[in-house]
Amino acid sequence: MASESVSRSGDDIRKGFIVISAATCPLLFIINAPFGRFTLLNDHVLSVDGIKSWIFMELFSPTAFIYAFTQAPFLDHTPPVSAPQGLLAGLFLSHYLNRAVISPLRTPSRSKSHLSVVLCGICFNLFNGLMMGTYLRSDIAHAFLSDAFRRPLYWSGTLIWLAGLLGNILHDEILLNIRRNAKAKGKAKAEHYAIPHGYLYRYISYPNYFCEWVEFSLMLPRAYKGHQWYRDKFAEYPTERKAVVPFIF
Repeated sequence: MASESVSRSGDDIRKGFIVISAATCPLLFIINAPFGRFTLLNDHVLSVDGIKSWIFMELFSPTAFIYAFTQAPFLDHTPPVSAPQGLLAGLFLSHYLNRAVISPLRTPSRSKSHLSVVLCGICFNLFNGLMMGTYLRSDIAHAFLSDAFRRPLYWSGTLIWLAGLLGNILHDEILLNIRRNAKAKGKAKAEHYAIPHGYLYRYISYPNYFCEWVEFSLMLPRAYKGHQWYRDKFAEYPTERKAVVPFIF
């Protein structure tokens, strides 16, 4: 009986991810989420500080993950946490340590965000953290990962995740340097955008998103819309550069 309940919980989690992705992805190809380069006027009544609001909304995901992983409120039965489960939990939290805390605190400046972006971000991050934590703590994950340390595929996946994290940090650093140089020259925040170059920027507009995909995220619509923004803003933008998948898209 317990296994049937756990199986249903696992199915619900998978269905939840599919439904959320299917509902959100098409909308983001149409709507420019009002933050970053697509922000509204800085004096808009619903505009909030870009760095502080980012940290605030992103911290909901690791917080919800820790709660779901340690307390398992949606599971009827939870076996002890295995070492492979613990390692994967650590990878998830490491990603969000960089995404929610380290990266924004190292950002010299960031355009304001619309309050709607923050509220949507909180909702998504709550769901993402709860579902990831619940699934990773479930009997299904425990059974699947029981001998994971003896599987080459597990360690291969971990190395791919690490490559994605380092690639994400590397390409974010290129963008941060553009802002640092603009700030050093005393330019206004509206002028801190320029064409990034180096590494995978030779081939695509959003290698930081691509590398985050390699970890575990999906940011295709945002990359596509941002790629169009670059091409519209900079007449000299490299025509051979793709949006997010080298040589393809």
